[in-house]
Amino acid sequence: MSLAEKHCVPCRGGVAPLKGEELRKMQALVTGWQVVDDHHLSKTFTFPDFRTALDFVNRVGAVAEEQGHHPDLYLAWGKVEIKIWTHKIDGLTESDFILAAKIDRLHPI
Repeated sequence: MSLAEKHCVPCRGGVAPLKGEELRKMQALVTGWQVVDDHHLSKTFTFPDFRTALDFVNRVGAVAEEQGHHPDLYLAWGKVEIKIWTHKIDGLTESDFILAAKIDRLHPI
């Protein structure tokens, strides 16, 4: 099963964030996402105009609500920057990569 087919699992705390080799293996499963300071995922998506970028943000928001996992979104003319991490543990879990894979499916290439 691909990451995009899985569902985010709510984190209740008490688990360690992904580190080292585990983190690198997960990063290899998503394209273009950067792991920043072993803390969060970041990616910038580009668009031909503001309206298309806004539509993308709205689609990301719908998926985030469905999954119960909410990224930070920065909308600007022609681009959307996204940061994802699990706030409860202040680091990365598999669910962050699942959400990243789901977001990638929304971007028109």
